[in-house]
Amino acid sequence: MGKKILIVDDATIMRLMLKHLFENNEFEVVGEASNGNEAVEMYTQHKPDLVTMDITMPDMDGITAVKKILAIDPNAKIIMCSAMGQVDKVKAAVMAGAKSFLVKPLQPERVLATVKQVLG
Repeated sequence: MGKKILIVDDATIMRLMLKHLFENNEFEVVGEASNGNEAVEMYTQHKPDLVTMDITMPDMDGITAVKKILAIDPNAKIIMCSAMGQVDKVKAAVMAGAKSFLVKPLQPERVLATVKQVLG
């Protein structure tokens, strides 16, 4: 299997779409989280190579989760996923340490290109 990915999004359909896309392109999805708390927990548990992180979620938002994950692992590679019109939140996420971002609706080719770029 390829690189390990953790998918974080409160929308089940988004997680399913990303999981499908990654698994069909030789990545291994090691976990799916629906909020920031689960994301931090699963990150420490699975130590994925990459995290896709939604910004707007219940309990703990993506920006807070990014900060917490980076506090655990300063080398964590996180890509933010956000809806159009959330430019300020995306900027905040990148300033918090996210490596890149994707705008929803997600385009499969764009997702894969960004993931490969961030993983180097």
